[in-house]
Order: sequence, then structure tokens, then C-alpha cells
Amino acid sequence: MTDAPKYKRVLLKLSGEALMGNGQFGLDPETVNQIAHDIKEVVKMGVEVCVVVGGGNIFRGLSGAAAGMERSTADYMGMLATVMNSLAMQNALEQIGVETRVQTAIPMDTVAEPYIRRRAERHLDKGRVVIFGAGTGNPYFTTDTAAALRASEMGCEVLLKGTKVDGVYSADPVKDPTAERFETLSYKRVFTDDLGVMDHSAIALTRENNIPIIVFSIYETGSFAKAVGGEGCFTIIK
Repeated sequence: MTDAPKYKRVLLKLSGEALMGNGQFGLDPETVNQIAHDIKEVVKMGVEVCVVVGGGNIFRGLSGAAAGMERSTADYMGMLATVMNSLAMQNALEQIGVETRVQTAIPMDTVAEPYIRRRAERHLDKGRVVIFGAGTGNPYFTTDTAAALRASEMGCEVLLKGTKVDGVYSADPVKDPTAERFETLSYKRVFTDDLGVMDHSAIALTRENNIPIIVFSIYETGSFAKAVGGEGCFTIIK
């Protein structure tokens, strides 16, 4: 791993599913702890880190809506799931000595700070990891869009999306062994080929603000630090 990171401030986007490990739902403590150690490694490099976590391991708004639930209600329930994951991530980080703050787009002062951009920036300046929960605070927007929004607001130089695979493929590599892995992609290619990296709103926002997206495997220990240093196996969209 390089000792000189390519970026000073980054946003890590984690899906809720990434926290399940090999489970079918909920949180896998071993996986959460491994991710926390990977984040600590990047913090020790002098990089300012903020995190957005999804909630699909607990409740997914689209699934609730598909089952007949009113969409806005389902999405709000999904936002609450992301706060649960954010608190779990905060706990894992603080147990290994990483100072952390959780800010939520839906105010819930008992468990977290409300999202205030300038306060979040001060936390980052002081070396704290800031975890943003509850998505954008609005239904009909995914946590991918929330990640692109917060990366833009925080002035992050790159958005890193930790997934189960080591980049973007032309098809699901688990189902199709002939799937091609891309080293570099353009925002336009992601749109036109509908590669499903992130939703279109998130891609449009990162493109508008010239924030590259790095897609890498969060399950490979040390891969987050490698990606921040420009090393390892990943796909970059720019």
C-alpha cells in the first residue's frame, strides 16, 4: 500500500447488504469490524473520511412498496434502517479508537446529530469520521443519491463505493463467468449501457460536480486504503 494517498477527503458508500457478510439479513459483527479497521487504516493515512450506509440488510423501501406499502412510508422506514446501520458502524469504529460522529437527515437528537453541513466539515477538519444516516431525508431518493449529494456538499475528491465484487462488470460475474471487468468507464457509458453501478440521479450529480467514482470490493481486507492510494483492483468512473 502506498504511504501517499491520492485524495485528501473521500466519501465511502456502503450498501446495507455489505454489512451482512454471508448472512441473509441483519448485521454480521465480523464484517462490520473488518470494515471499521479498513476505515481506520485510511484515517491513519491522514485522509478525511465520511461514510454513507444503506439499509437494505434491514428494510428496503422499494421492496416494501412492491409489496403494497405506500412508497413514502416504505422509504422512510428504509431511512430509519440506515440510521441503525450508521450507529452500528459508529460503535465498531469507536471501539478501535476512531472518533466518529453520526449525522442524520431526519432529526433524532437522542441518538445522533442533525445534518448540518458546516458542523460536518468541522468534524472532518478535526480528523473525525462522519457517518451520514437517513439518506437525503426525502422519499423516492436512494442512498446512492444521498452519497453523491453529501460528497458534493463536503467537497470530497472521490466517491468510493464498496461492493461485493472488485469493480464494474458487463454482467453479473457470479452468474456469467465470461463477464468483462472494466478498468475505466465514462459517466456516459454507465448511462447508455445502464450498467447499474449507482442510480442515474447519483451518476448525474457526480458528473455535474466532477467527482470520480471508484467501485471496489469492500470484502478484501485493506482494499479501501489501496483504492485511496490509487492501487489495488477497482473500476474508476470519471
